[in-house]
Amino acid sequence: MIFYKTEEEIELIRQGALILGKAHGEIASLIKEGVTTQVLDKRAEEFIKDHGAVPSFLNYNGFKYSLCISPNEVVVHGFPGNHALKSGDILSVDCGVYYKGFHSDSAYTHAVGEVPEEVEKLLNVTKESLYKGIDKAVAGNRMGDVSFAIQQHAETNGFTVVRELVGHGVGKNLHEAPEVPNYGKRGQGTRLQEGMVLAIEPMINLGTRNVVQEDDGWTIRTRDRKPSAHFEHTVVVRKGKAEILTTFEYIEKAKKA
Repeated sequence: MIFYKTEEEIELIRQGALILGKAHGEIASLIKEGVTTQVLDKRAEEFIKDHGAVPSFLNYNGFKYSLCISPNEVVVHGFPGNHALKSGDILSVDCGVYYKGFHSDSAYTHAVGEVPEEVEKLLNVTKESLYKGIDKAVAGNRMGDVSFAIQQHAETNGFTVVRELVGHGVGKNLHEAPEVPNYGKRGQGTRLQEGMVLAIEPMINLGTRNVVQEDDGWTIRTRDRKPSAHFEHTVVVRKGKAEILTTFEYIEKAKKA
C-alpha cells in the first residue's frame, strides 16, 4: 500500500531532511586518511540527537549503528568499526533521520585522497544517474521511467547496476511501498502520483553487477570485489519536476573547506 503525503507531512520530512543533510556535512568534514569509520558513526549519532531527531538506522531490525558505512567493494549495509581510511579508498555513507514522526534517507560516496581515474568516473556517473532518475520522478510517469533512466546512464558509461537492492517509499516507516528499482523498462511499473515520497538510490558497480551477503547478515559486497558507489536522495513526486527534500549542499561545502 502506498501512503501519499500531505503538504504538512512533506514539510516535516523536509525539516528532518535538513538535519540529515547537515549531519552528512559533519561526517564529510571528518573523512580523511587515518580516521576510523567508528568515529564517523559516533559523530552522526551525536549530531542527529543534538538536533532533536533520532538516527533512523539505529536499532532498526537489530542494526547497531547510526550509519551504514560501506568502503570500496562494500555496496551497502556495512558496519562502522576500526577500519582506518586510507588514500585511494571510497566510502559510501548512508544515513537516515527520524523527526516528528517521519523518516528521511540519503547516501553519498566519498573519495578519500586520490582515487584511480576509473573509480572517480564511477562516483561521478553514479551521482549523475541519481539525478537522471529524479528527473523522471514526476506525476504521470511510471516507475520504469525512473529505473530506465538510471540504468541507461550507468550502463552507457560501462558500469553495472545492482539488481538485488532497490530504493523505496519513505515516510512514517523507513521503508514503504513502492520499490524503486535501478533498472527497468520505460512505461512500466507503478504510475507516479503527487504526494509520493521516494528514496531513489542507485548502487552502481565498477565490475560485474553480482553481489554477495557476508555472514554478518547485513554487509553486501560485490562478488568480484571491485568498487561500488551509492548515492541517494529523498524526493517528492510533483507535476513537472520532482522536489528533492534531502541535500548534498553541506557535504559539498565540507569537501571544499
